[in-house]
Amino acid sequence: MTAADAGGWQADEEEPRGPVGKAFRLSAADSLSLGNAVCGFLAVCVLANSAIQQLQVDGGRFTPVPSYFATAIVLLLIGATCDLFDGLVARRFRASAMGAELDNLADVISFGFAPAFMIVIWGGFTKQVPFMAVLAAAAAVLVAGVVRLARFACVKTKSGDFMGLPIPMGAMSVISIVLLFQPSFWSLLAVLGVAWLMVSRIEYPKPKGQLAAIVLGWIMVNVAFLAVWVAWPEGGDLPIKIGASMQIALVAAIPLRMLFYKREQRREADRINH
Repeated sequence: MTAADAGGWQADEEEPRGPVGKAFRLSAADSLSLGNAVCGFLAVCVLANSAIQQLQVDGGRFTPVPSYFATAIVLLLIGATCDLFDGLVARRFRASAMGAELDNLADVISFGFAPAFMIVIWGGFTKQVPFMAVLAAAAAVLVAGVVRLARFACVKTKSGDFMGLPIPMGAMSVISIVLLFQPSFWSLLAVLGVAWLMVSRIEYPKPKGQLAAIVLGWIMVNVAFLAVWVAWPEGGDLPIKIGASMQIALVAAIPLRMLFYKREQRREADRINH
């Protein structure tokens, strides 16, 4: 055996798998993916800054400030808008060689790590639930998001729909729980339920055509609610709670609708066969 033969496996690993020059060219869709990642990073920074400032001023006591949460959520909604449009831009213009990877990595930051960190800020400074239980719920959201994205890259459904709750919707559902409820074992169970939906086999329809327009409109309405919440906390509390409740209702209703739809399909197939 020659030295070249012995090191052949290393040489194979180092071989480029495509045009190296093209791999470094970013497309317009990639810019949206990077914007999504930056929004997720900034949301984490806003939440961390709120905790650091209060802990320094109040001598170790921390109470989440709504305005900081609202700013972080607006950033995540902007990231969700970038995520909604990067695929459309890639199909309309040009996709780079690393577009899909950039999209998934950005989603991990904005819709995996950022909501998990928000859970820690929301429940980690209260005596109502143990800190380890809060960490476990946050870790479940992060792990479920990573698994969801990895499976999305490997598994394609026959219908072309998403298998499991899409990670942006999962993140918005976690945020809705944070906005609606105080930290408790029941609210942490709800967070774990969202994590389970992300890795489940329940199919969710892809936002295409009119559905994509509805999703974009829904994001803009939520941004407006958050703006009212920040500018007018006393009166703005109701619209944000309505929006969060509708988000949770939507996520819960889709699996039930798909269940009834598949049951109708099976009945129709049995009727035709008999």
